[in-house]
Amino acid sequence: MIDPVPGRPDSILIIPLGGVGEIGMNMTVVRSEEDLLVIDAGLMFPEEEMLGIDLVIPDMTYLLENREKIRGLILTHGHEDHTGAVPFLLREISPPIYGTALTLGLLGEKLREADLMEKADLRCIKPKDQVRLGNMTVEFIRVCHSIADGVGVAIWSPAGLVVHTGDFKLDQTPVDGEFTDLHRFGDLGNEGVLVLLSDSTNADQEGSTPSEKLVGVAFEEIFRRAKKRIIVACFASNIHRIQQVFSVAARLGKKVVVNGKSMVANTRIASELGYLHIPDGTLVGLEEIKHLPPEKLLILTTGSQGEPLSALSRMAIGEHKQIHVQEGDTVIISAKVIPGNEKSIARTINHLFKRGAEVIYDEVSPIHVSGHPARDELKLILNLVHPRFFVPIHGEYRHLHFHAKLAEEMGIPRPHIFLPENGDVIELGPDFGRFAGKVTAGRVLVDGKGIGDVGDTVLRDRQHLSQDGMLVVVIGFDKQTGAVVSGPEIVSRGFVYQKESDELFEAAKQLVLTVLEGCSKEEKSEMGFIKPRIRNVLRKFLYREIKRRPMILPVIVEV
Repeated sequence: MIDPVPGRPDSILIIPLGGVGEIGMNMTVVRSEEDLLVIDAGLMFPEEEMLGIDLVIPDMTYLLENREKIRGLILTHGHEDHTGAVPFLLREISPPIYGTALTLGLLGEKLREADLMEKADLRCIKPKDQVRLGNMTVEFIRVCHSIADGVGVAIWSPAGLVVHTGDFKLDQTPVDGEFTDLHRFGDLGNEGVLVLLSDSTNADQEGSTPSEKLVGVAFEEIFRRAKKRIIVACFASNIHRIQQVFSVAARLGKKVVVNGKSMVANTRIASELGYLHIPDGTLVGLEEIKHLPPEKLLILTTGSQGEPLSALSRMAIGEHKQIHVQEGDTVIISAKVIPGNEKSIARTINHLFKRGAEVIYDEVSPIHVSGHPARDELKLILNLVHPRFFVPIHGEYRHLHFHAKLAEEMGIPRPHIFLPENGDVIELGPDFGRFAGKVTAGRVLVDGKGIGDVGDTVLRDRQHLSQDGMLVVVIGFDKQTGAVVSGPEIVSRGFVYQKESDELFEAAKQLVLTVLEGCSKEEKSEMGFIKPRIRNVLRKFLYREIKRRPMILPVIVEV
């Protein structure tokens, strides 16, 4: 496909490669003439039907085709839906990567695990810093979010000023005292903004998002009420939430054990960088669990999404080596359910209740608040920035729809509002805006070490196997005469059948022999002919007899 470039020297391209029409996988390209900036490179966790898939990342074909034009990768904050695809990008190209200290600290841990630190050109920035990248100047703006050290960005280009909010909320009592810099957003609005790209995750929620400090109040009430051990599960990247756990535990004289690989790593990194303040004597090692009285112990762990191999899930089913949930324990799941994880979280909660624990989660207690802005906060940003054009990002299509509708209510003309899909090219200039084509975009599935080698066909096969199982039909032919010398033998896996299975399989074998008897020697030697014949006959037979459609794999052996 022809590489899209701005049609006029005073225009700019906005190209979302991920993060619109979905939660996660955030990646947006801003292109001015021959210069490209990439904002974020995130991943998404697999949906339920993506059997065996570990991660999902954006299709980066457009970036690879234009690698020499990339002037920098800008990371707005350290969540994996904004940074998780960086290791995969670095295997191909190594642009300078700009981010705050905590963002780069968390990213560095991932890059070391992937043995990519030597390839990474990490450049630490602070809010209010400006850097020149090609023909564009980028300024970083402090925003408050559910992870510390987040930024939005302002980009000056020949076509005009682009503002990207990053993920944000307008918390008036943030845990770390760092507010979203509304003054700077207002100054930019007064200067004149060509286009605003804004977080849409809670665009369907009325009012304002509650302060993170309310979670600390709920923690204190629950911690005081708990009679035995307390187990708190939350996202390892939510440093503010982790800070409140430590602060409340210290006030109540409890010791904290940190469990889970990412929780241990993030706690260490945030503490070393000064973003997490652990009161003296509060943090103890895992080996201290057996020596501390239950009422003095708090365990901070991963697994708030019910991930099968996470620490909390293993505790719930009794497979954790050091921590065993006991009757009377209080388990707090301090996170919102990510769409697609509902069943796994419900399963974990049920197992914890079976073990006698009291389980507290978002639906029964205010132990989680969102890190994203609701409608009143979105209105304020729109009023402050009052852009000429508006592009909602970061959300499922319904979130983008509600955000676009809100922008229209706030006075932005409908033709100036663009609801993109991944790969859409939006060209904007001082006096015009239009969709200007598409670039390659989509989802790349990561399965173990395989990147993109699992496609829709493989997923359909996995779904087929998971639903109806598999039959393998093994037949041996005499190479010279074409006579059947062995078999057919039928081997089944995951194929649920009735008690008369022996009779069923015997009838299937006879059916295969009948098919083979009707084939000539030449037809038997042609694999492309004989295998589909066997497969089709057996498929019809099995569905007629037991209403099931297993995957059928004929194996022909010539002897």
